[in-house]
Amino acid sequence: MGSTALKGCGTALVTPFTRDGALDETALRRLVRFQIQQGIHFLVPCGTTGESPTLTHEEHLRVVEIALEEARQASRTVPVFAGAGGNNTAKIVSLIRELEAMGVDGILSVSPYYSKPTQEGIFQHYRALSDATRLAIVVYNVPGRTGSNIEPATLARLAALPSIAGVKEASGNITQMAEVLNAVPEGFAVLSGDDAITLPLMALGGVGIISVAANEVPGMMARLADLCLAGDFAAARQLNGRLLPLMQANFIESNPIPVKAALAMMGLIEEAYRLPLVPMKPENKAKLQKILEGLGLLGSKAGARE
Repeated sequence: MGSTALKGCGTALVTPFTRDGALDETALRRLVRFQIQQGIHFLVPCGTTGESPTLTHEEHLRVVEIALEEARQASRTVPVFAGAGGNNTAKIVSLIRELEAMGVDGILSVSPYYSKPTQEGIFQHYRALSDATRLAIVVYNVPGRTGSNIEPATLARLAALPSIAGVKEASGNITQMAEVLNAVPEGFAVLSGDDAITLPLMALGGVGIISVAANEVPGMMARLADLCLAGDFAAARQLNGRLLPLMQANFIESNPIPVKAALAMMGLIEEAYRLPLVPMKPENKAKLQKILEGLGLLGSKAGARE
């Protein structure tokens, strides 16, 4: 599958847990239905926003299975790009093969973290993933978390591989993003990995966003992407300005702590994390609550429990 599904806004879904730490399947279904009802373009379960490092192998597959079930029951097609990343290449290859057998539409794979591979190491890592599947693979570049940057020249090499269909660019470097767009071929999907940089990246030629804020406001984030794709940057700037405080508040503490707190306030999930993540500081939660209230996301207007 090519990058045709990689346009617009995809949600980097959180993984809901119960108070005792178990996977909350009921809340996960509620969250996915909320996303689909609000018009999200595609779903990304089990990325790092989904606390994937803390999921067991069985839980990882179960979260993806639930997302697929809900997406297939929807009245419109909602592609599912499952997270499968890390620093053990052979283990990721095995996981991707399992996910492909389940019927996912593609893979989001974060660059190997902690190991700090060379550019050649990064290339060979993704080449091994590409060789293992016919699925579309989205490379995820987030140097602030992985400890290494995927340089534009490396992305250009990766874009030539059969299964590498796009990149989630979260370097925070607009100049690098412009260089990436110049380096990769047409049809290679360049997606923002940072909500607040969606508009400038799409103005440069990016085609969408894999979003944290879309957990809370899938309809508005999908609208922002649609406006940018249509070239209506005046309206996009207005909507971006409205959403910017939420985009920033979602990172007032380590992601996904704030977004899970927000979803709990909205009545969609329990505010439950797995260590090493812990609940928000009360003063930060108060700031977040004020922003949610300003956007009309609390009370009767929110995605309250069914």
